[in-house]
Amino acid sequence: MDQHTSCCHIDHKHNTSQKVKDPVCGMDVDPQNAKGGSLTYKEKEYYFCNPKCNEKFKIDPEKYLNPNPQPAMDHSNVEYTCPMHPEVKQMGPGTCPICGMALEPTEISLDMEEDKTELNDMTKRFWASVVLCLPLLVITMGGRHFFDEFLSGRLLSYLEVLLASPVVLWAGLPFFERFWQSLKNRNLNMFTLIGVGVGVAYSYSMVAVFFPHLFPDSFKDSSGEVGLYFEAAAVIVALVLLGQVLELRARSQTGAAIRALLGLAPKHARKIKDNGEEEDIPVEHIHLGDKLRVRPGEKIPVDGIVLEGKSSVDESMITGEPIPVEKTNGDSVVGATINGTGSLIVKAEKVGKDTLLSQIVKMVGEAQRSRAPIQKLADQVSSYFVPAVILISIITFFIWYFFGPAPSLVYGVINAVAVLIIACPCALGLATPMSIMVATGKAAGLGVLFKNAESIEQMEKVNALVVDKTGTITEGKPKLVSVISFSDLNENEVLEMAASLESGSEHPLAAAILSGAKDRGVTLKETKNFNSVTGKGVQAEINGKKILLGNKALFSGLEFDQKILKKADELRALGQTAMFVGFENQVLGIIGVADPIKETSKEAIIKLQSEGIKVIMLTGDNKKTAEAVASQIGLDEVIADVLPNQKADVIKRLQGEGYIVAMAGDGINDAPALAQAHVGIAMGTGTDVAMESAGVTLVKGDLRGIARAREVSQMTIKNIKQNLFFAFVYNGLGVPVAAGVLYPFLGVLLSPMVAAAAMSLSSVSVIGNALRLGRSQKWKS
Repeated sequence: MDQHTSCCHIDHKHNTSQKVKDPVCGMDVDPQNAKGGSLTYKEKEYYFCNPKCNEKFKIDPEKYLNPNPQPAMDHSNVEYTCPMHPEVKQMGPGTCPICGMALEPTEISLDMEEDKTELNDMTKRFWASVVLCLPLLVITMGGRHFFDEFLSGRLLSYLEVLLASPVVLWAGLPFFERFWQSLKNRNLNMFTLIGVGVGVAYSYSMVAVFFPHLFPDSFKDSSGEVGLYFEAAAVIVALVLLGQVLELRARSQTGAAIRALLGLAPKHARKIKDNGEEEDIPVEHIHLGDKLRVRPGEKIPVDGIVLEGKSSVDESMITGEPIPVEKTNGDSVVGATINGTGSLIVKAEKVGKDTLLSQIVKMVGEAQRSRAPIQKLADQVSSYFVPAVILISIITFFIWYFFGPAPSLVYGVINAVAVLIIACPCALGLATPMSIMVATGKAAGLGVLFKNAESIEQMEKVNALVVDKTGTITEGKPKLVSVISFSDLNENEVLEMAASLESGSEHPLAAAILSGAKDRGVTLKETKNFNSVTGKGVQAEINGKKILLGNKALFSGLEFDQKILKKADELRALGQTAMFVGFENQVLGIIGVADPIKETSKEAIIKLQSEGIKVIMLTGDNKKTAEAVASQIGLDEVIADVLPNQKADVIKRLQGEGYIVAMAGDGINDAPALAQAHVGIAMGTGTDVAMESAGVTLVKGDLRGIARAREVSQMTIKNIKQNLFFAFVYNGLGVPVAAGVLYPFLGVLLSPMVAAAAMSLSSVSVIGNALRLGRSQKWKS
């Protein structure tokens, strides 16, 4: 036994008053008062400071008992791609040569630590820029008069240089690098605008501070100082950094969704050797044809076939249905699903990347990478806007240089600078994010969470909605719905017999029946000789009489009354699972269990259909139950009995037909379809993986939130278009005036100071319009 292992466990024979170390976190634990309990592994006892450490150790003990740390992941051997330009691929991290954005890995594994280097760096730069911008704004926005008593105008100018230079030259360095890359690759984008705007504003101000004699008197104030624009350059850098931080945080969620999926798979399996001995092995070492034992409560390690045993398996992570499925010899099982109370021997049929879970992970990743962010529109506009502004600035310089009054060189430089400053990308850069910030904040108050700007943009265009059944249209929690008596017994007496049988049952619907009996105050009776008949039901003796509960096949040889069969069909038509209860020769009643439809589902479906949206139910449940639910909420299009990969295929087919598709679901099984859809909509009452894969989350799990999300989208896109209109009209009018077109007629010349004021005014108009969106009365409806 090595030293590390001995300090992390305590043998049963040892004195438990001695403190030992928690093998997960390393804290000292008193074995007699271990809050996290204890766990026996390889005949040794381990103690934990809290239950979370216990759970982590249970999943992978060797990870914490192995003193040798895992080698760091070599990112240089991982393929990276651009989320905006999927055709760009390279080995190792870097930036996209087209748009300048950071690349991300094409595949994610649990042993690959998330690389947050860029996010941490941008966050550090952002907060540093905020700290320096605040005093800079105090000085420039009217604060000079206050400081005049203590400092001269020249010293204040030097102070502005000291405050602005770290922001522009250090905090803004990544943008200048991407600006230079955009020029080298001849792919003009938003970073080209930022580089030109910030660079010119900063350079002009530096010349004004250190070479003020180059400027005519008309550009100087009463103290002989030339107007400076350090605050414009610094604030633009700070705003762009904020946008980068928010975007990097959002993009990291993509990897979080896939890691959550990968985390579902068990780490070890129990292999049965040819000689009958059993050993624990890592899941990665499982080969096709291996025999594996799956004990009660364990996760099934890989896809396979049941060779021996019977049990109920929770397949909700695959099908989305909450009712466990009974498995026996010859039945297929899926890796990462949870075994019930029985023991199974499974033959491995699919391992590694071929398992269904791995295929789900692959589909989610591919669908997420196929999306193009809304920022691409701004980049397309910039590709024409930037060269046009630069060209106008150059033309302005030469016109003034050759045809302007003396000193023509100075006038040429000043007016060229004015053109570049008035065309600074501040208003254009704020047009979209300001509206998005206001809209997402207000929408959150309505229970609608947008993951990114693209979801808001696409939601307005949606004309087809695909909805999952369980947990989306329905509550996702089976309940006892009907108890019907066909004898002298009353309903509670019929339920008493059924619940008493289910008290010792592994039957999938037992929990719903037992819960219903408890709610009605029914007391259970003692049962003897309990027996579960696979695929049929359960039976036991109560007060010496044999009682049966199950389907028609359980009552072999009994000729059913047509009235009873008709009633059972009526319950099934209502979406209920009907079970008969009685003696071998007589049916005493019927128990009906169903997943209740949410009260708001029908109202939401009707409203969406009235807006011209094609609504389709897509579910892994059986067709008869699905159609029964659909008929109650006014849906006439149902696609049932589908697996996760088939759900994504249905979305692709609708997209191929020209539909803008939204998918609403709540389970892990919905993740590929949510990622494939133009807009994925997750129920806030569902799984974390579904919410990570979706672009919109409805906090209350209410389908009416989809109608709210569409209205938010419509209002926001309209507001964004207004902001872009303001920004472009401002540039359309401001650039010619800054170039001096009014000078020959009215003698009006726009100094860079006025240009900066106009630039600020354009930003204020955009911000004001975005804030107006937040005050709309529609938010209250």
